[in-house]
Amino acid sequence: MSPKPREKHAEGHQAESRRTTDRSSRTECLDTEGLRRLEESFRRWVEEASAHRTARLRIFLIFLLIRHTGAKLNEVLRLNPFEDIDWENRCVLLRSGSNRQGSPGRLVDISRHGLQDIRALVEDPGVQGHVKGSLLLDAAFVRRKFYERAQACGYASHLGGPEMIRKARAMELLKGHIPLPVVQKILGTTVSKAPLPYPSFSDKDIRHVMRLFLERESAGQTSARNAFYGRVDTVLCGDIQATVDLLTLGGHRIQTVITLDSLRRLGIREGTFMVAEVKAPWLILVPGIKEPLVTCENRFHGTIRRVLAGLVTTEVTVELADGTELCAIVSSESARRMSMKEGDSAWAVFSAHAVVLHGHSGDLPWS
Repeated sequence: MSPKPREKHAEGHQAESRRTTDRSSRTECLDTEGLRRLEESFRRWVEEASAHRTARLRIFLIFLLIRHTGAKLNEVLRLNPFEDIDWENRCVLLRSGSNRQGSPGRLVDISRHGLQDIRALVEDPGVQGHVKGSLLLDAAFVRRKFYERAQACGYASHLGGPEMIRKARAMELLKGHIPLPVVQKILGTTVSKAPLPYPSFSDKDIRHVMRLFLERESAGQTSARNAFYGRVDTVLCGDIQATVDLLTLGGHRIQTVITLDSLRRLGIREGTFMVAEVKAPWLILVPGIKEPLVTCENRFHGTIRRVLAGLVTTEVTVELADGTELCAIVSSESARRMSMKEGDSAWAVFSAHAVVLHGHSGDLPWS
């Protein structure tokens, strides 16, 4: 006898939950869609509350703060939502020390959408009436509720833990081409020993990067690829064109050639903060470890991480030593002829004329 329609639906739902759990267990952390589903689970959990609504509001607020700032759980538990959130400049002050007065903390910017959700919770009468200072709750209790919400979504419970939410936010930033040293500074972690000498950039430069990412994130444009953030190191002017060298936050040096008119129009000078972008079709890949003898001014060695082959073209992603990913579009025939595969060494090279500069000098956006 075949199952009844309701039984079929239940079996299908359970099967999908098992598949979701299996997929999640194989991944290191949730992706953006997974975070969205987890947030909706928290939202329904609060809306369905007949009792203990205030406690659920506070836990949901803690989740949103970790999700949008990448903060540690203990940093959020010490946060005073009425004093430490700057609604006008859309940023949160996080303190890592146990003494609020003695810890200067760090500012982390939040997107417009994220801040709206956080403000709605902070201004809820339940939170207004019960939170007098910090959000301090028992950390073990908070973790348990995070795990429960992950399981309610069909995910492995550990993927909903505060540390994993924090890691998921870091992965979003890295996939948005935010340099690793910047991500580490935003998250308040120590910059690990790296093979490249990372340049020193001010907090204002780093906030420039974060604000630009949040603008793209709000517009659904975080998939923009091959973007380098940095300061202009040198400018050499000729009769018609100028050579501009950009020292990036990832420790790379990008050379570009632009017209003198563009140089003046963009207000480019030494120390100006810029974004350099290279379109994927303009990126040339050369397999091997030895640096190629080519006329391209920009040459970066890395490892092939992904090869997505199509009938006509193939997308190849090369990861540089600092974690920066560059994507190239090559013909599928060339990819086959050069035997490109994941794990191989390769050089990503491009001409100075293939670089597009975007100026972002002056005050921070939204300030």
